[in-house]
Amino acid sequence: MADGGEREELLSPSPVSPAKRLCSWPSPQAHHPRGLPGAAGGGAEGVGSSCLALGARPHLQPESLLDCAAKTVAEKWAYERVEERFERIPEPVQRRIVYWSFPRNEREICMYSSFQYRGGPGAGAASGSLGAPPAEEGPPPPPPGAAAPAGSAPGTVAAGATPGLGAGAGAAGCGGEGLPFRRGIRLLDSGSVENVLQVGFHLSGTVTELATASEPAVTYKVAISFDRCKITSVTCGCGNKDIFYCAHVVALSLYRIRKPDQVKLRLPISETLFQMNRDQLQKFIQYLITAHHTEVLPTAQKLADEILSSNSEINQVNGAPDPTAGASIDDENCWHLDEEQVKEQVKLFLSQGGYCGSGKQLNSMFAKVREMLRMRDSNGARMLTLITEQFMADPRLTLWRQQGTNMTDKCRQLWDELGALWVCIILNPHCKLEEKSCWLQQLQKWSDLDVCPLEDGNYGHELPNITNALPQHAIHSPDSLSRPRRTVFTRAIEGRELHWQDSHLQRIISSDVYTAPACQRESERLLFNSQEHVPTACARVDALRSHGYPKEALRLTVAIINTLRLQQQRQLEIYKHQKKELLQRGTTTITNLEGWVGHPLDPIGCLFLTLTEACRLNDDGYLDMSDMNESRPPVYQHVPVAAGSPNSNESYLSLALEVALMGLGQQRVMPEGLYAQDKVCRNEEQLLSQLQELQLDDELVQTLQKQCILLLEGGPFSSLGEVIHRESVPMHTFAKYLFSALLPHDPDLSYKLALRAMRLPVLENSASAGDTSHPHHMVSVVPSRYPRWFTLGHLESQQCELASTMLTAAKGDTLRLRTILEAIQKHIHSSSLIFKLAQDAFKIAAPTDSSTDSTLLNVALELGLQVMRMTLSTLNWRRREMVRWLVTCATEVGVRALVSILQSWYTLFTPTEATSIVAATAVSHTTILRLSLDYPQREELATCARTLALQCAMKDPQSCALSALTLCEKDHIAFEAAYQIAIDAAAGGMTHSQLFTIARYMELRGYPLRAFKLASLAMSHLNLAYNQDTHPAINDVLWACALSHSLGKNELAALIPLVVKSVHCATVLSDILRRCTVTAPGLAGIPGRRSSGKLMSTDKAPLRQLLDATINAYINTTHSRLTHISPRHYGEFIEFLSKARETFLLPQDGHLQFAQFIDNLKQIYKGKKKLMLLVRERFG
Repeated sequence: MADGGEREELLSPSPVSPAKRLCSWPSPQAHHPRGLPGAAGGGAEGVGSSCLALGARPHLQPESLLDCAAKTVAEKWAYERVEERFERIPEPVQRRIVYWSFPRNEREICMYSSFQYRGGPGAGAASGSLGAPPAEEGPPPPPPGAAAPAGSAPGTVAAGATPGLGAGAGAAGCGGEGLPFRRGIRLLDSGSVENVLQVGFHLSGTVTELATASEPAVTYKVAISFDRCKITSVTCGCGNKDIFYCAHVVALSLYRIRKPDQVKLRLPISETLFQMNRDQLQKFIQYLITAHHTEVLPTAQKLADEILSSNSEINQVNGAPDPTAGASIDDENCWHLDEEQVKEQVKLFLSQGGYCGSGKQLNSMFAKVREMLRMRDSNGARMLTLITEQFMADPRLTLWRQQGTNMTDKCRQLWDELGALWVCIILNPHCKLEEKSCWLQQLQKWSDLDVCPLEDGNYGHELPNITNALPQHAIHSPDSLSRPRRTVFTRAIEGRELHWQDSHLQRIISSDVYTAPACQRESERLLFNSQEHVPTACARVDALRSHGYPKEALRLTVAIINTLRLQQQRQLEIYKHQKKELLQRGTTTITNLEGWVGHPLDPIGCLFLTLTEACRLNDDGYLDMSDMNESRPPVYQHVPVAAGSPNSNESYLSLALEVALMGLGQQRVMPEGLYAQDKVCRNEEQLLSQLQELQLDDELVQTLQKQCILLLEGGPFSSLGEVIHRESVPMHTFAKYLFSALLPHDPDLSYKLALRAMRLPVLENSASAGDTSHPHHMVSVVPSRYPRWFTLGHLESQQCELASTMLTAAKGDTLRLRTILEAIQKHIHSSSLIFKLAQDAFKIAAPTDSSTDSTLLNVALELGLQVMRMTLSTLNWRRREMVRWLVTCATEVGVRALVSILQSWYTLFTPTEATSIVAATAVSHTTILRLSLDYPQREELATCARTLALQCAMKDPQSCALSALTLCEKDHIAFEAAYQIAIDAAAGGMTHSQLFTIARYMELRGYPLRAFKLASLAMSHLNLAYNQDTHPAINDVLWACALSHSLGKNELAALIPLVVKSVHCATVLSDILRRCTVTAPGLAGIPGRRSSGKLMSTDKAPLRQLLDATINAYINTTHSRLTHISPRHYGEFIEFLSKARETFLLPQDGHLQFAQFIDNLKQIYKGKKKLMLLVRERFG
């Protein structure tokens, strides 16, 4: 018999092949070798709920003693051992053993034919949902290496009668119509399975895929070998290449499970052959060869030749193989798993980068490993080994190491899950020492490779050993090379020190009513070893839960929670004695080297999941999936803690909530490194999303209130205590959940807690000596004031979300809003986030479809004013948007708010913002209509705006003079003051463009002489070079000249010297000259002045000066252009000379001057022969 306690060697599996062993017959020899092992690699302890034929009624038809014995033997013993043990086995007994040797649990078929399994708290062998007795009712798991009772495997479940599952149950079992399990059910229900024959331990049949519109019907031959209620090999004509069984194998398997009495059953073929005489055997062989002569004739002849040769190898062994006779004693007993396909699939998914679909597939494979472990199927460890080998062979590991880059977050998460699964494997409570040693050896080998990913991607971390072997107080050198190298497998390797032999631990997990030794205090009953690291204790829970011990996992979870409660009480007592000193210091040191949230082993998530799984209502199907992507939200009910336990007045659901709150509220230092910090945030969000699935009833609300009060009073041991470490992980996201959950039940507590959580000490306190006392954070604090918090932006946004949630809830409550506002102003340091809060408050306070809430609107304005003050002297690309929004908000609040911001503008705005946006909007027609202002109110606003305008013009005349003039238009005195400010500033720093702009404005307002004065000042600031013929100021120059010409000859005469001095561009000067000669000066019609009506001559002042300057400009420009001219510019140059000639010809002797000018060019530039030739052709 293959003893159930034996284990396979997982790291060197045997080749996958159909189970065959040598079957012999009576002969004179004293002993015949029984066979050679050749079974599928791997093995497992036999588990699996038994299953009666469809329609069987066990309570009315009790099983016979023969069936009871045959079922147990079929599940536990290799058939060869049965043959060895008994000299003669009656045929009816053989038939019943063979009959019961096929798997009886449809869960197992589903597990090996779909990724989509999701087991409940009792999924697998320990599940009671399908009628299997729960494992926890058996003896506690023996320690590794302990001898297993004869005929049983540690932790296995006695086979019980399980009703066959109908199509409805199957349909509820696997989500997704394309899954092989669902397709197999449809094939079975449609009658596609035929010709089913069981010969010994071999099942065969045909499965027909029905015809469709595009495909004809196809029939596939299917063969299944099995042993001890496990399928050991499958063959199907469809050629399926996948990790899991195809739909045809599923259909045949379910046919055998649901309709066993309709299957033709025969004993192993060797037994049938043994009953034949020589003639019958010869006839049998010849008929077999004739039926399949094309396939088997060469093989038959070869075997005949070997049998007839006395020296052949085949004659050296007695007996012959029989594929239908079951496995050999030496064969490993495990479900068929296609190792090559596992490797190929993992390799394929990794090659796709672990993103989107491939990442989900890899996570599904990890989930499949957990499912197998829960079923106590050793293929779980075997499959994980294959996956890990492919992960370690990922070529990107070498690339990342060579380039010194970090792996992607998706890949990091996959590696984390891989490491956690290996911890679970190592802590398997029913594995033997040889297995554990083998796994540890392989893990150490992987861990020693250079490419093996580190636990957190940061060499600077000093983390505690999983077994507390490292002293937690030891101060290591900050040099990363002196610290131990911790890989993703280190925690699993450290698990070598953990065992299950502690008597106290054994009693805890074996009994709900175990009481601690009398020497312990009453309050310490049912406590777990408080010296063991909490994540390590939780890893034990995960191992129990993952290996099919849900009841034991629950008991240990309750013990851990009791321990945490006691620690919490002791911490409160310690804090009471230190409270005065800590409050005076205002700081504290961290007591936890590792936080429980974001920990690689996810201890709090493990405890929470263990407790809530015991309370789920919708766990009775294989899957609660409506399709491949959607899952129904879980529904929980209160399940009392086992009677007799000190916690018997509580429910597992309330304990789940309590431990989640404990973990999330634990004060913990922000870890170093981007990934570790991101993981803290991600893990917190995952836990909170699970908490939000709980429907809070009175019992849970009481738990919530009690724990929140403890967190607030927890001092340095709670992140919500009065005094926390400067680098403590912020509680904003957690507090937001607590606030929303508590608000309907205890508003005062919810606000107190949320306000306490608003702080962000890392930005509020400078580094102090007390903060650097911990070696773990010495490196991060010393280099700069702020440690490297890569997730700081996310944390600040969560702080903002918490504040926004409180503001929304406090709408209409002036006192609470004032308190929240003070907290925001004290703790939020990002102007952008405060601006967002202000906008949120404004939207809530002034909705479009209901009345305005003045209390919240005032808060929005206060926040907006703070943003203005914060961003006044700093650069912010949203500043203009912020200013406009503030004016809108103030307008909504009322005229007093507008007056206030106009009067205190210098603390809020720049002069430009104050004049161009704030004051302009405040006195606009739209604002007056919006506020329905009366005349005194309009005047008050206008007066404030004019005062602001003059103040801004004095402070920044360059930017504000024009706006000040505009705002003061309706008040003569203010307008004159603004004009004088502009004139006074003109001699200073104002540019020609600013002056020209103001000058044009003055002309537009009907002040041409003032405009001329400003234009003259602008001209004195201008300088146009000879080649700046596209300068933006040219239009201003032409406008100024036109203005002076229109005013009269005197103004033109005053401006032309300025033009001659400032403008050196010939084309611009000639344009001005031409315009001045077209019309008579003085046409502006200024009162008291007369126009002569005569055109001005270029031979007389003031145009003569302009003409001479223009000609000189043309001469200078010509020489400048000829210095570096290229042939491709010759044509352009000739056209330039043509324009120059037009100017030269204006005076009477102009043609002589131009001819002399051309002759000079020919003489000076005679080397440019081609150009001079063109000059001669045009100008002679």
